[in-house]
Amino acid sequence: MLQFDADVVLLDIEGTISPLSFVRDVLFPYSRERLAQFIAANRGDPGVEEILEQARALAGGGNPIVALNDWHEQDVKAPPLKKLQGLIWEQGFRAGTFRSPLFPDALAALRRWKAAGLRLYVYSSGSVEAQLLFFEFSTAGDLRPLFSDHYDTDIGAKVQAPSYVRIAEQIEVRPERIIFFSDSSSELSAARAAGLQTALVVREGAVSGSAFPEISDFREVEVARFGHESSPDLAAP
Repeated sequence: MLQFDADVVLLDIEGTISPLSFVRDVLFPYSRERLAQFIAANRGDPGVEEILEQARALAGGGNPIVALNDWHEQDVKAPPLKKLQGLIWEQGFRAGTFRSPLFPDALAALRRWKAAGLRLYVYSSGSVEAQLLFFEFSTAGDLRPLFSDHYDTDIGAKVQAPSYVRIAEQIEVRPERIIFFSDSSSELSAARAAGLQTALVVREGAVSGSAFPEISDFREVEVARFGHESSPDLAAP
C-alpha cells in the first residue's frame, strides 16, 4: 500500500482513471471522420475561426485544415487540434452516441478523496472543454462536482516542469503538497522536477519498472490530508 500526505490530487485521464481504448477506439475515429465536415459546416463561427488561425500560425502559415488532419493522423497534441476535437466530441456526447468509462477503482478513489476533503484537479492534453464533457457524460453520471478545476496544455506542455509550477501557483498550494497520478513517466519526471509528489499508474499492459512509485489499482494507494482545513499559503515555510 502506497501512502501520501497531500492536500491536492492532480490526475491525468487516459490510461490513469479511464481506459486508453476509449480515446483510441471511440473518440479519435469519431473526430477523424468528421473533422473536415465539421469545419466546413461551421465556417464563420468565432470559435472555429480562432482554431483555424491558431492552426495556421502553428503550421508556419500553411493550410490549417491540412495541418489539423495531419496532426490528427499523427496524434500530435497540438492545442488547436485538441480544441477542435472537443467541439466535435461534444456532438457525440450530447447525442448519446457514447459515454465515457472510468475504472471502477479510480471512481471509488475519487469519491473517497472528495469526501475526505481533498481537492481534485485534472491535467490532460485534451482541452478543458473536452474534459468537462468527459466527466459530464460518464457511464457513472455527471462527475463534474468532484473536481475543483481542470487544466490543459494552455498552461504548458505536460512534459515541462514549469507547467506544474503554474498549476501549483494557480491553486495556491505548495508543489510538495500535490500528488500527481499519471501513466506517463515523462510527465511524472516533469512534475517531480517541479516539486510534486508522483505515482505511476500501470494499466493495460503499460511498462513498469520506472523510477516512480507504482500502482495498478487505486485501492493500492491512500492519500491523507496534512491535518488542516485551509489551503497552505504559498509563502509558508
